[in-house]
Amino acid sequence: MNKTDRRILDLLSQNGPLTLYEIAERLNMKPKAVFRSLRRLFENDMISCNPRTRKYFIEKGNADSPK
Repeated sequence: MNKTDRRILDLLSQNGPLTLYEIAERLNMKPKAVFRSLRRLFENDMISCNPRTRKYFIEKGNADSPK
């Protein structure tokens, strides 16, 4: 897990579900860079995405992820 992954997890734990663009804007990063981290977190079952709203959220049980 890299620094961006941790920043995303911190942001989602404090602000609830957010879209890719909301995350990128709040972290002042390009959406492409955020997407790479989101994909890695998703593949490791740390986050999920609501297909209807396209908002990412932390999977239950991962709220206390290591920082």
